[in-house]
Amino acid sequence: MEILWVLFALLMIGFVLGPVVMRRRRGIELVTPGHPDAADPANYGFVLQEELDIRMPGPDQDLLDVLDLVQRTQDHRAAAQLLAGTEAEGERRWQRVQAFAGAASLELQQRPGGVSETPGGQWLRVWRTEAPKDAGGAAVHAEFLVQQAWRTATPGTDDFRIIMEEAKAACGDAALLAPGDPIPYIIELSVARGLGYPRAEFEQLWLKILDRAPNHMGAHLAALHYWCEKWHGSRELATQFAEAAAARAPQGSLLAAMPLFSVFEHLPEVNLVAGFYQSEVVTKAIHGALHAVHSARADDPMLAHVRHLLVFFLVRSERWAEAMSQLIHIDGHVGALPWTLSPDPAAEFAVYRALAVAGYEANGGSPATLLR
Repeated sequence: MEILWVLFALLMIGFVLGPVVMRRRRGIELVTPGHPDAADPANYGFVLQEELDIRMPGPDQDLLDVLDLVQRTQDHRAAAQLLAGTEAEGERRWQRVQAFAGAASLELQQRPGGVSETPGGQWLRVWRTEAPKDAGGAAVHAEFLVQQAWRTATPGTDDFRIIMEEAKAACGDAALLAPGDPIPYIIELSVARGLGYPRAEFEQLWLKILDRAPNHMGAHLAALHYWCEKWHGSRELATQFAEAAAARAPQGSLLAAMPLFSVFEHLPEVNLVAGFYQSEVVTKAIHGALHAVHSARADDPMLAHVRHLLVFFLVRSERWAEAMSQLIHIDGHVGALPWTLSPDPAAEFAVYRALAVAGYEANGGSPATLLR
């Protein structure tokens, strides 16, 4: 019996120390900051952790300028003008609608208002009152309600359902104001997930989006959640949806990266499979995303989203040089998956960035050899 306990103890020690030993064999060791052998991300021009912008996945200076003006003056007109001048079918308008709605929701959370205090996000309420036929304001309001539901209530409760039903009605109002605009229907995808639309109803909603913007990456990512195992689908259904989107993706479309997002949504909470991130499924999804990134337009608003997820998988796969080649394009902004799932997105990103730098240098890389 004693020999069994000894063998069990040795097995547990090997399980705990094995990954550490393997990393040491590859030349990656954990050292204290300031140690002569410590890899320094600053040597690559990367910004300090405390300076990382957690609001967006990549730069959009026009949006930042308008957000600052709106929040400082509580005047919605600059936001209305920016949305009116942004292409309706494009990814950027969807991102800006999300940003304005998120800003109003956070303001309300920080300043719920009271007897002598104006509640946060008042500019959005004024916008809807003063310009009830403004399609941009209607879309932001619908998205605001969706974010409020997820932020302040628990799915399945009456409070959550009431807010989501209000959001659904707001989506309908926004759609009537702009019949060809896909955004009200994209917003409703989150409502469909929260309220648990039957599949036939969800597919009807999805067809309305495909009629208006068949290659909209943001819409596909929103729809993917519905088909995931943790919501109303399964791993197989989500994989089928993602692979079908990738298969019909036109040249230069980031839809070829959809399988990587599906893999991410179904990662095991605890990975006990050695070499999981070098498996055929993960490797194939990474290669699809890399192909999408290399063929996409440099100004594609969704490009940063794909690059951020690639950093996560490339670091986990110990493909250090490839991770570094993505980091040089996105460093400075961390408002994207997977970092936004963490309570401290900047800290989470900084850990992966440090691992990429350490792995890159342990394999002979340096700032001089990094291709930009």
